[in-house]
Amino acid sequence: MTGQGKFSTSLSMGRTEWALFLLLALFWGASFFFYKLLVTLGPFTVVLGRMGIAAVAMNIILAVRGERLPPWRQWGPFFVIAALNNVVPFALFAYSERHISSGLASIINAMTPIFTVLVAHVWTHNEKLAWNKAAGIGFGFAGVALLLGPSALAGIASQDLWGELACLLATICYGFGGVYGRRFSGQSLFAVVTAQLTAATVLVAPFALLIERPWGLPMPDFGVWGALLGIALASTVAAYLIYFHILAKAGATNISLVTFLVPVSAVILGAVFLGESVNARAIGGMLIIGLGLAAIDGRPFQWLRRRIAAKTC
Repeated sequence: MTGQGKFSTSLSMGRTEWALFLLLALFWGASFFFYKLLVTLGPFTVVLGRMGIAAVAMNIILAVRGERLPPWRQWGPFFVIAALNNVVPFALFAYSERHISSGLASIINAMTPIFTVLVAHVWTHNEKLAWNKAAGIGFGFAGVALLLGPSALAGIASQDLWGELACLLATICYGFGGVYGRRFSGQSLFAVVTAQLTAATVLVAPFALLIERPWGLPMPDFGVWGALLGIALASTVAAYLIYFHILAKAGATNISLVTFLVPVSAVILGAVFLGESVNARAIGGMLIIGLGLAAIDGRPFQWLRRRIAAKTC
């Protein structure tokens, strides 16, 4: 792929792309696992570590590719997208996992495409709701209602509820970020992401340093340092590089399917390594949100219709 992003015309998923697709789902799902290991740090400190390490790595990669960051006078939009896609949602997820499991956080995160569709309907003139997208939104909110359960009606004292609402607010930020980020189309993907991560580091640093004062915390152990490197290098830098490759080879529609697998990988990691349990309500909510994603994507239902038509012929 060139600096400006040269995309294949066939947009097909070969074996390499499918393998990378599964690896991407693992890396993004692992971010929720890493957040759980980083609860001893403040949310803004976690974001500063994740963004700072990732920004340094991406700036090195950008230099190796022979590209440069955009001039500073053009950085206003990068600070906006950094706030919407990184600083605010990452801090909310880091906060939420002090109160809820990593698996549940990842399931709520699956609402991101649903909020993106809703924001696009309001903010754009060419992406209005079709019946399948409206149905997907309905399924999504039904799934969230099941996840929140009776605690949503029992007052706001529940720490679990605050954690769940923090995750939901993070997905709303992603929805706005997804629509706002479309203004960067045509620019170098690597330069955009590097500028975004750099801007996020600049934005979050004052909050971490002035509010949480990380130098006053006990020295993190090797597990915390490992989780910080993992969420920065695997779940951010490596994930972006894989994302770019699949986007160039297979297109945005194919890569959007990764949303279905991220909660699965996060739930498995949480169950195996953190001993988290997954109750029936969480599974039910995940399945209903999955129906919503399938309705928005459309392809699972198209495949089902073709299968039914083939059997009746």
